[in-house]
Amino acid sequence: MTDSSGTDIVPAWVMTHFGPYRVRPATAHAPLALEPDPADPAPTILGTALAGPDHAVRIRRPAARAGWLKAMEAGPAADGRRANDHRGRRGAEPFVQLPWDEALDLAAVELARIRRTHGPTAIYGGSYGWGSAGWFNRARVHLHRLLGAAGGFTMGTGTYSHGAAERMIPHVLGMDFAAAAAAAPDWDQIANRTGLILSFGGMPLKNAQLDWGGVASHRVGAALDQGFARGMRMVTVAPVADDAAAQGKAAWQPIRPGTDTALILALLHELDAHGLIDEPALVRLTSGWPVLRRHLRGQDGTPPKTSDWAAAITGIPAGIITALAPQLADEAAAPDGRVLIAMAWAVQRHQHGEMAVWAAIALAAALGQIGLDGGGVGIGYGAGGGFGMPQNGRRPGLIGPLPNPAGMEIPVSRFADALLDPGRRIIHDGRHITLPEIRLVWWAGGNPFHHHQDINRLRRAWARPDTIIVQDMAWTSAATHADLVLPATGPLERADIGGGLHGPTIIAMQPRHPPVGEARDDHAILAAIADRLGCRDAFDGGETAAAALERLWADYRAADVSLPDLATLRALGRIDPAPLHAPAGIRAGRLARFRADPATAPLNTPDGRIMLACDAIAAMGLASHPVFTPPDEWLGAAGAVARFPLHLLSPQPATRLHSQMDHAGPSADAKLDGRERIDMHADDAAARGIADGDCVMVFNDRGACLAAARICPTIMAGVVALPTGAWYDPAPADTGPAGTDARGRPVCRHGNPNLLTPDTGTSPIAQAPSAQSCLVEIRRIAPEMARRLAPDPYRIPVLIDRPTPFPGRDLPRPSDPRA
Repeated sequence: MTDSSGTDIVPAWVMTHFGPYRVRPATAHAPLALEPDPADPAPTILGTALAGPDHAVRIRRPAARAGWLKAMEAGPAADGRRANDHRGRRGAEPFVQLPWDEALDLAAVELARIRRTHGPTAIYGGSYGWGSAGWFNRARVHLHRLLGAAGGFTMGTGTYSHGAAERMIPHVLGMDFAAAAAAAPDWDQIANRTGLILSFGGMPLKNAQLDWGGVASHRVGAALDQGFARGMRMVTVAPVADDAAAQGKAAWQPIRPGTDTALILALLHELDAHGLIDEPALVRLTSGWPVLRRHLRGQDGTPPKTSDWAAAITGIPAGIITALAPQLADEAAAPDGRVLIAMAWAVQRHQHGEMAVWAAIALAAALGQIGLDGGGVGIGYGAGGGFGMPQNGRRPGLIGPLPNPAGMEIPVSRFADALLDPGRRIIHDGRHITLPEIRLVWWAGGNPFHHHQDINRLRRAWARPDTIIVQDMAWTSAATHADLVLPATGPLERADIGGGLHGPTIIAMQPRHPPVGEARDDHAILAAIADRLGCRDAFDGGETAAAALERLWADYRAADVSLPDLATLRALGRIDPAPLHAPAGIRAGRLARFRADPATAPLNTPDGRIMLACDAIAAMGLASHPVFTPPDEWLGAAGAVARFPLHLLSPQPATRLHSQMDHAGPSADAKLDGRERIDMHADDAAARGIADGDCVMVFNDRGACLAAARICPTIMAGVVALPTGAWYDPAPADTGPAGTDARGRPVCRHGNPNLLTPDTGTSPIAQAPSAQSCLVEIRRIAPEMARRLAPDPYRIPVLIDRPTPFPGRDLPRPSDPRA
């Protein structure tokens, strides 16, 4: 890269979740632009969406909702409580723009009041979401550090992405989710060793475009192609064909959504019935096989798990199941044979999704493949570009959390339950939890109106707290439904360090655009509030962001003195250091060492072996081994299907990261008439008089949304797929009955599938989301009605100025008896 005089200059870089991008600064003739890394074998354009930071949807000044601000000005009653009759107007009132000092005072006063009046567990530190790819600018961590330093809070535990697997894997493999992912075969092993992949849920390359912390090199497609060229076979079992199946490189076997466990049990039955189980491996490496075998054979009072039994559940012909089992066994028994059981995260986002994870591990164990390079099991291939990436032994030097004095945790997907039903007792992985009464919600980054299920239910729950504070870049639905909104900077507006997680690349991220409006870094916002509450020393020791970056890099360099200092890193812009092999072997080789000698390298389970039966699971009132339990909503539920005959899947989008940058070019360009597209089988569309491109209404008893129909040859009949992430866009009241569902609730005009998905936990193990267990119906919308309900998802609230300052600045300190 050269400047206008032809002099060489160091390229500027930014790390995103989509990978590294070169930054071309704005000039008099062209706006700021991002270019994918030219060294990337399969770069994606999605990160270029960040190149328009000064979008109309950005939050430019602190603002407070008018009704909440009036209640704050009135002050609390003698018992410390405030008037709360304004809460039902969230999302419908104008916002008053405020000076920063006033906004920070308001946040500090209200945080102190809630803790003083209701206790620390009444404060929910939200901030669930991906945020920035940097080491320091991690909104969730900074928020939790503040709330912990100020006395404690209730936090969400687990994820919406792989919550069921997170809780099941430790019971079965004796390691946490991240360790199990690290121990799964990597893409180099798959490309060079794997003979047969049985993939439940597929490996869509759209998901491999991104991963938390950035994908330094997009290699998934190339690794699969290398394996196919070598003769590797792959069977994709999914309602939708993935890239390999759609291109004819893999066999596609459609399956009814939510029935993968039944298929796996039938495969185990076939292997057992024909003597194809690797019995020596089961004896050495597992416990509980006799218990599971009794279930497979129907010796426990249940039907035998035959191919015919599974065919009636899965919709897969019995002959196909019968033929698949010996294919797996033959490959596993061959010299250097390798079978990989791969499962996408979508499979465990069904009701009882934990059992699918358990069954997949059991199948890999029965084939004797766990611990072999290129064989075994992996829960997450195709879920992100980082899963399966060869480890480099380097871990990013992330800023870490602080202890939470309140010690209260609830599953993240049970957030609405806590708001709606405080005091309710739930079981979560053996713990009995009493849901707290939440009075203040603070969300820094993330958008629950995207990722939470049953948005109409969430809206009811969202009206319950006294105060909701949202700290973000953009006027998301969470922000427009908040009480106090604090504008945060984006990745191009602040300094950070990025990379070092999925590949060697490390980037010094420098500000490349001025902060939009009055936006401040998340750390700066929260540090100012910590100052007001008298807990700054506990929050960050008074450390500036610049000093924190110096410290994080110094700590990181301590493991490798060949790395440059931070000033040099910034001068270089980017480095690609060599791997550190020794740390990589510790994580990646965990199952291999266990396989080689279970006695000296046991797993962290009760007997040191893989658990195919588990008393701890049985103690939660569940079966002690993998079982198939029909979800409440699936294509075999006769009563439900009579009303809602289509199974809705809500996969990750190909054009954005969840709901991030939905307003930007890559996402907007993929919509039709401004609406998200829903994939349908031609037969389902024809039966409803729907043509490609028609506006349709997707509905069930939970809600309704509009979308644009797309006739898709790679989706099975009876199933439709509407990606997540279209910003919630409720039809305004002036659209009349046309803009409401059967129960009078606003229709989402933009295509957010979480108007339809159930807000129920997977099981008492994880209490994770079961969004994929969802039945709907679809009908065509006439063109004139579609035009009347044209989407407008990026509108911002009415903003007004108020010169009168907030009068109350009496802030109780942590040492104050009032605190």
